[in-house]
Amino acid sequence: MRNEERSAARGIRHGLGQLVRFGVVQARACAFAVALLTGIGASRLLPPLPVARYDLVLVYGVLLTLVARRVGWETRRDTAVIAVCHVLGLLFELVKVRLGSWSYPEDALTKVAGVPLYGGFMYAAVASYVCRARRLMRLRYTRYRAAATTLVAAAVYLNFFTHHWIPDLRWPLAVAMTAATAGTWVGFSVGAHRYRMPLAVGFVLIGFFLWVAENAATYAGAWSYPQQLGGWQPVPLTKFGAWSLLISVTFVLVEHLGTAGRGRRAGRPGPSPRPCPPPVSDSFKTG
Repeated sequence: MRNEERSAARGIRHGLGQLVRFGVVQARACAFAVALLTGIGASRLLPPLPVARYDLVLVYGVLLTLVARRVGWETRRDTAVIAVCHVLGLLFELVKVRLGSWSYPEDALTKVAGVPLYGGFMYAAVASYVCRARRLMRLRYTRYRAAATTLVAAAVYLNFFTHHWIPDLRWPLAVAMTAATAGTWVGFSVGAHRYRMPLAVGFVLIGFFLWVAENAATYAGAWSYPQQLGGWQPVPLTKFGAWSLLISVTFVLVEHLGTAGRGRRAGRPGPSPRPCPPPVSDSFKTG
C-alpha cells in the first residue's frame, strides 16, 4: 500500500474514532434528558394506579434531579442554573397552555392552570444538556458578543408570547440572532483534539435534535398539540425552527449565570466566556 493510501486509511480511522467519541460525550451530556424521557415513556406502560401519571412523573423528576446531583452529573452551580430554567420554563408553559398552543389532557393533583408541575423539567433537561456539554467538551468561545446575543435571546423569549397578539417576528429575530452571532465560534474538545464550529450552526443542530426529542416526548404522552389530541402525529417541522431559536435563551442563561457564579467565588464580576485555545485540529473543521 502506498504511503498516501496508508495515510488516507489512518485519517478515516481517526475520523470515525473521533465521531464515536463525540457521540459518547453527547450521550453523557444528554443523560438527564434521556433518563427523564425514558421515565415518561415507561409511565405509560404502568397498570392503572391510584396515583395520576403526571404526579408520578413529577416525583420521578424530583428524584432524578437528586440522583443527578448525587452521582455528579450536575455540579451545585449547574443545579442552580437548571432550577432557574425550570422556573422560566414553567412560566412559559402556564402562558402557552392558557393560549391553547398545547395541552396536558390527563388529570393530576399537581396541575396548576392546566399545567402539571413536571412541565418545567422539560426545560431543565435542556439546561442540563447545555451545562454538561459545556463541561465535558470544554466549550470556549471566540468573538462572543454577550450583550447583543442576550438582547436578541430576550426578544426571542418574549416573541413566543407576543406573537399571539402582534405579528410573529420569528424570522426577523432569526436574522438578528444570525447577525449577533456572526463570527462567533464555539471551540470544543473530543479526546485530545480541539475543533470548532459557528455558534449559530450549534443552535441549529441542537434545535434539530430537540425537535426529534419533542416527537418522542409527545409520542410518550408528555404533552399534546391540538392536532395530536385525536391520535399522535409528527410534530410540525416549524417547531424545529422554534427550538433553534429557543435554545439561544438557555445558552444565554447558562453562560450568564455560570460566569457570574465563577466571578462571585473569585470576588470579582463574572468574566465573559473564555476564548477557545488557538490550536484547532484540521479534521472536521467547519471553517
